[in-house]
Amino acid sequence: MATRNSPTPPEDVAERIVDIDVEDEMRTAFLEYSYSVIYSRALPDARDGLKPVQRRILYGMSELGLRPDRPHVKSSRVVGEVMGKYHPHGDGAIYDALVRLAQPFTMRLPLVDGHGNFGSLDDGPAASRYTEARMAPAAIPMVTSLDEDTVDFVPNYDDSLTQPGVLPAAFPNLLVNGASGIAVGMATNMAPHNLVEVVGAARHLIDHPDCSLDELMRFVPGPDLPGGGRIVGLEGIRDAYLTGRGSFRTRATARVEKVTARKQGIVVTEMPYLVGPEKVIERIKTLVQGKKLQGISDVKDLTDRKNGMRLVIEVKNGFNPEAVLERLYKLTPLEDSFGINAVALVDGQPQTLGLEDLLRVFVDFRIDVVRRRTEHRLAKRKDRLHLVEGLLVAILDIDEVIQLIRSSDDAAAAKERLTTVFDLSSAQADYILELQLRRLTRFSRIELEGERDELQRIIEELEAILADEALLRKTVSTELADVAKAHGTPRRTVLLESSGSPATQTTPLEVADDPCWVLLSSTGLLARTSGDEPVPAEGPRARHDAVVGAVRTTARGEFALVTSRGRMVRMSALDLPALPPLGGAPSLSGGAPLAVFVDLPRGEEPLTIVPLDADGPGVALGTAKGVVKRVATDYPNRPEWEAISLKDGDEVVGAALVRDGGEDLVFVTSDARLLRFPASSVRPQGRAAGGMAGVRLSDGARVTFFGAVDPGTDAVVVTASGSSQALPGTEAGSLKVTPYAEYPAKGRGTGGVRAHRFLRGEDALVLAWVGATPARASGAGGVALDLPEATGRRDGSGQPHGAVVAGIGAPVR
Repeated sequence: MATRNSPTPPEDVAERIVDIDVEDEMRTAFLEYSYSVIYSRALPDARDGLKPVQRRILYGMSELGLRPDRPHVKSSRVVGEVMGKYHPHGDGAIYDALVRLAQPFTMRLPLVDGHGNFGSLDDGPAASRYTEARMAPAAIPMVTSLDEDTVDFVPNYDDSLTQPGVLPAAFPNLLVNGASGIAVGMATNMAPHNLVEVVGAARHLIDHPDCSLDELMRFVPGPDLPGGGRIVGLEGIRDAYLTGRGSFRTRATARVEKVTARKQGIVVTEMPYLVGPEKVIERIKTLVQGKKLQGISDVKDLTDRKNGMRLVIEVKNGFNPEAVLERLYKLTPLEDSFGINAVALVDGQPQTLGLEDLLRVFVDFRIDVVRRRTEHRLAKRKDRLHLVEGLLVAILDIDEVIQLIRSSDDAAAAKERLTTVFDLSSAQADYILELQLRRLTRFSRIELEGERDELQRIIEELEAILADEALLRKTVSTELADVAKAHGTPRRTVLLESSGSPATQTTPLEVADDPCWVLLSSTGLLARTSGDEPVPAEGPRARHDAVVGAVRTTARGEFALVTSRGRMVRMSALDLPALPPLGGAPSLSGGAPLAVFVDLPRGEEPLTIVPLDADGPGVALGTAKGVVKRVATDYPNRPEWEAISLKDGDEVVGAALVRDGGEDLVFVTSDARLLRFPASSVRPQGRAAGGMAGVRLSDGARVTFFGAVDPGTDAVVVTASGSSQALPGTEAGSLKVTPYAEYPAKGRGTGGVRAHRFLRGEDALVLAWVGATPARASGAGGVALDLPEATGRRDGSGQPHGAVVAGIGAPVR
């Protein structure tokens, strides 16, 4: 900009000087820079959940053919490919994005399969020349059908190539893997979720476009963090799902155990999201040196690849470990806050989106992708059918076609005569002229006729999808279910509505040995009541989770956990958190996960809890191979013992209390057979016994449920049928509730009676339960589910159910 005192420039230079206003220029440049950062760098697209650099990485790897079944290649090769063709920025930014896509502690469903040192929660990755990468299996659904005109392609930075403006993501990646980024004047921070739960919510939205947030939260109760841990307090999650903004607290998973022969300690096995052990250790040392934290003698990081996360905090003698743990939650990153700010690009504009908005944007996008893919496939099939029909015309009159071609002066004349004589199109004539002589056999004609029929069938199916919006939405829903089945994993993060009663810094007073109930929930939470009154089946505490095991004891009493390997593990009620009196926190939300108290080996599942009173009720066990056993009540004074001798390949599927022998023992098998017989027909046996024949199984069948029912109560039978090939927890099945009285009693060792009729596509029971009413069901995260009304047909089929039932409980009596 020229000034008053500036020397007069030469005439040719003055002609090239343009006077501008500095304020306007800075405003324009800053707005352009802001838009570039928001749209091209920092914020993800709400459709595929990817930032531009992540999208270009996946597209570049797809173009290089780096599929999961191909060898890894150097990460620097991928970085160079992306930087040279699609992303005009530094290699450091590209490699950082590539590393994040491969880190299992950052991504709930990693999209890149990394080989080498890709970093940890405390350390950065190795250089790109030292690591290798390829696409992870979950990345394939993100790029599938790119060549079928499913998305629009845009020019790259120098207009020499094209790249997809968005990937045809086959699952809601933004919700599953979350996102974080800082733009100009705005930022985004989204938590990861469970793929199976998110897909369930998306499919429900497809079937019920006007559904409410509460209905969607029955499928997605909260985030599912890659490192597990616990989320304490769910109020902020609902706010985030409603408005797009909210916060929640994440806690490490920790338990108190003996770390040496004479010293107790706190063992941390799961950390809050993106919190590393070194950060916690450094904070603990600072607090101890500053005299702000007492009772800790040493901190050791014993994490390794075999055992995973294991941070051991040794507690000095004379200090209550529970109180020390509560101080650690308060003063260190063992408890952290996560703020959700769900900002994403919708039609190129940043918007703050709730759960319903995020799902709706994805569903609408996926419907458009499937529609465009169907149109593309339909056009391809029609073009191929056109050529096949022309070829069949030529083969029928092949001698005349050959004579016509031989008598033509050139290819153009032959083409013109073919179109005129045989009424062929230009494309059909060209295809016939390029025909190989070996295709002129009788078998080629049969193959072409078969191909024509198959093409006509496919064209009819594709046209039906395009003509029927409901069928199109059903296709999208089915494909979502297939992705969840192929890539879904169980939930890792435990959701707790409250943190329970906080401990004090000093050693608490002794707890009085008052009567209480010990309760086990369907989500694996353990707690004891603060009085002799059990948690009711209905009322304020019935809104969350279902009680699947209850033992009446005292605050200092003991009980046993029964496992699928036939073991009984002795436990103390005093170690469990006490629920507040009736009218306080709902259900077992103040309970603690079972893993805090018992460390079961891989493959061994908890079944229920039972009392250890020698004069009290006994325990009846049922195995997957149809064996039944009543265990004698002469329990040994040991921490754990075997209650049944199992044969190879067998496991316990159910345990029930038998008081006076007047109960019925009930088996339900996978092929929908139910057998009930008196418990008095099974005599109690010692611990070394292997039981006796309970139910006769057909080939390929196994026991799905075993339990005991008082025939004098108003009991029901709940069965859900589905496919035996479905991934557990992904298929709701056809649900049926039948009065227990409809099933006649049979003798022990027989096959029972039919309990459920399978529909088309169903071949097994995915769930069975028999117990007293009112039966209470829960879904993922313990969300309460409604069961259908009881019908009178014991051998009838079920009704489709919208949500997967994870557990069913009966009233505590």
